[in-house]
Amino acid sequence: MNSRRKAAPGTRALGLLLLLAALACLIWPLPPIPQPLDYHLFADQRACLGLPNCLDTASNVLFVLAGLAGLFLLCRPSGRPVFIKRREMLPYALFFFAAILVGLGSGFYHLAPDNERLVWDRAAIALALMAWLAAILCERVSVSAGLLLLPPLVAAGLFSVAWWHWSEARSLGDLRPYGLMQLTPMVLIPLLLRIYPPRYSHDRDILMVIGLYGAALVCDLNDRLIFTLTHGLVSGHTLKHVIAALAVWWVRCYLQRREIL
Repeated sequence: MNSRRKAAPGTRALGLLLLLAALACLIWPLPPIPQPLDYHLFADQRACLGLPNCLDTASNVLFVLAGLAGLFLLCRPSGRPVFIKRREMLPYALFFFAAILVGLGSGFYHLAPDNERLVWDRAAIALALMAWLAAILCERVSVSAGLLLLPPLVAAGLFSVAWWHWSEARSLGDLRPYGLMQLTPMVLIPLLLRIYPPRYSHDRDILMVIGLYGAALVCDLNDRLIFTLTHGLVSGHTLKHVIAALAVWWVRCYLQRREIL
């Protein structure tokens, strides 16, 4: 028998809670992490056709398109993805809706980057990440557990953004909760795939989504380096948008391809 089927559900749930507590204990003792003073000074500040920060702004259309494509897949009368229980569709609907909000919020932010606009971008990102984590909890732990945890997960994600905005406005600057919110799905979801038996096929697509999002974050951290290496063709932040939007599209592909096991 597979080892992940041997452990009692309570033991596995306790292990996940302990892991979450360990992540929090690793991050919280760190001193507050302020946002870099030059955060809003992206490498590619070129305008085109009257659009400020053209590529960083326009590339957000990809999030809107990927989110709309996902919602259309869920809502169309025929050929919609399989769900053992229709309630499982709710976190995915919220995820794709949040992806649209990411495109709108990030596009709004890049027109004139500052903290007041950035809060809308980050709130949409938090909503998308927590909705997707809840969707995987529905699939691997139980539908009831995933839907029960959806509201507190969303609240925790939005709180992490609110905490950063509140602290930044008071010159304290603390990104620790926001960083923990981004880290949690990337750590927990692979673990969920490992210790809980699958109910659907195509687990590799889920891992691909995590890989794409991780690659997007790496591109963002190397915004200016990528802009230099490509001789001004594209910046790391623009690539972040493209790759992260591809991750949203890959979630759609996963839903379309998978089968009930």
